[in-house]
Amino acid sequence: MPYFDAASSAPLHPVARQALLAALDEGWADPARLYREGRRAQLLLDAAREAAAEAVGCRPDELTFTSSGTRAVHSAISGALAGRRRVGRHLVVSAVEHSSVLHAAATHEAQGGTFAEVPVDRAGAVSAAAYGEALREDTALACLQSANHEVGTEQPVAEVAELCRASGVPLLVDAAQSLGWGPVPAGWSLLAASAHKWGGPSGVGLLAVRKGVRFAPQGPSDERESGRAAGFENIPAVVAAAASLRAVRAEAAAESVRLHALVDLIRARVPELVPDVEVVGDPVRRLPHLVTFSCLYVDGETLLHELDRAEFSVSSGSSCTSSTLTPSHVLRAMGVLSEGNVRVSLPAGTTAEDVDRFLRVLPGVVSEVRERLGAPVSVAPSPTAATSLVVDSLGKRCPIPVIELAKVIGDVPVGGTVTVLSDDEAARLDIPAWCVMREQEYVGEEPADRGSAYVVRRLS
Repeated sequence: MPYFDAASSAPLHPVARQALLAALDEGWADPARLYREGRRAQLLLDAAREAAAEAVGCRPDELTFTSSGTRAVHSAISGALAGRRRVGRHLVVSAVEHSSVLHAAATHEAQGGTFAEVPVDRAGAVSAAAYGEALREDTALACLQSANHEVGTEQPVAEVAELCRASGVPLLVDAAQSLGWGPVPAGWSLLAASAHKWGGPSGVGLLAVRKGVRFAPQGPSDERESGRAAGFENIPAVVAAAASLRAVRAEAAAESVRLHALVDLIRARVPELVPDVEVVGDPVRRLPHLVTFSCLYVDGETLLHELDRAEFSVSSGSSCTSSTLTPSHVLRAMGVLSEGNVRVSLPAGTTAEDVDRFLRVLPGVVSEVRERLGAPVSVAPSPTAATSLVVDSLGKRCPIPVIELAKVIGDVPVGGTVTVLSDDEAARLDIPAWCVMREQEYVGEEPADRGSAYVVRRLS
């Protein structure tokens, strides 16, 4: 069964497995002890730190192993903000950062700090100039991911780092998605990453803090990991993480070219094979293995289940979670559809045959889901068209409000309007995105007794 969700967690690399098993036998003792077993464990930990630091591009004494990538992000943000409290309490992030960054920003705000979100374009990239304008005299820290976890777009890290340097603001880079493919451009002050994203074991994160960056670890600490990550080190997992990072980096150049070609094939063929599809994310400045596309009139969860039944493990770039029913903050910031999103992220070793079979299966699966939801096949003008219509979609979840809009847009003349009543948060994103894809005019949102009224004017 092809696994196409490496962006969530990459399969364990063979080198990681070998290193993990070996370290279980050799690295079980306390590395802080002076007897032979402790010294052996310390040697393994030191070697792992040197290997990881070389891959990151920092000194070994600047690198800390944490219990996860999320913990690395939280520690980096809290430590840097505390260390620069005299400068101010302002934080700058991009609108498409990983939720771990945004959660930390929200906590900072709840504790009396402030933060600003830099917007992105429709491809998901920030403007370096806009990012620079968000920096203030009281900005204590700036955060920018190296590449987006949902759509693969690479960010202008080098340009933003230069602006931060000129302003005297340290830059934290979340390199979770990109570190396995190559080093982050120079100029960053802090860096966080997660081993399971590149084929290492889960439960290992990296936190790098450059010498000279003011940093005050928060919470109880001990003598381990320079006081930045309390608790006994998971030496076998750390050794496996470092070994696998070195291994995937050695393979990255050739594998990047190969997977880049497979993703190019998906980007080109999906819009040809499936009607009403938009491939999102930057087509050039992107990760080599990841592509996300949005299907109109499709329920994302149903589509993923059907692809799973067809033996393809993919995720969504996407829509809402079962617990919150709120659209993805990344897709909202980009202004693309929040429903019907499929994120394909190919692990190393993916074959062209697997991609070809995915492209053969996908059209039928999307067609079946659309038919089940009653999606329109085409839009034809009515000879007795009314100048305006109201569609009541209250109580219905997306993509149903968009489907009902598409069914009746042809019943108003060019210049006429359709007002969609909806209380689904996703409609606020999906209806304007539908207008962009179908070349209709989104007039705007108006308050309603329940939910909101979304007004669309027919242009063609």
